[in-house]
Amino acid sequence: MRVVGFEDFERKIKSPALKSVAGHWQQTRGSRLVPAWNDIRPSVIAGQLSMIWSYTYDAQADKFTGRLAGVGIEQKFGKSFRGTPMIDLYPPEDYQRLFERAKRVVCGPALYHGEGMVFRHLKQSGYGERIMLPVGADGVHGDGLLGATDYQFVYGGFNPDQLETETWFDL
Repeated sequence: MRVVGFEDFERKIKSPALKSVAGHWQQTRGSRLVPAWNDIRPSVIAGQLSMIWSYTYDAQADKFTGRLAGVGIEQKFGKSFRGTPMIDLYPPEDYQRLFERAKRVVCGPALYHGEGMVFRHLKQSGYGERIMLPVGADGVHGDGLLGATDYQFVYGGFNPDQLETETWFDL
């Protein structure tokens, strides 16, 4: 599903924590299409830092590299994001799908909202929401993404058939 505008994106988000992250992103971008990395203030979203993750995007090499991730995310992955190529964070069977999703956010630029089984690629059970927001030094073109995932552990095992419902929002 494709929708236009930040207001529709914000209305789609159920998690108060994710709404805080999205609201900060919106406030920092001002009149620009996307905010720059140095506009994001960790102190403003301090309560959400454990669920935040981010990548830088190298357009020439067409690759993402981990920039940072909160404690909750790194515990799920079992490794640090900082400086790790995206391809090394995901199983080969899931990487291309996740790479294309991230690239669409950055190159659109577009906003992403997902809801359902998260961390499916890690063969773990978590139900929740995920948002992805583009960032870019020039305020127009994306060169990275800021993401956040709010989830609850689901008892009863991993179900590989349950997917995350994706909704895309044009800027």
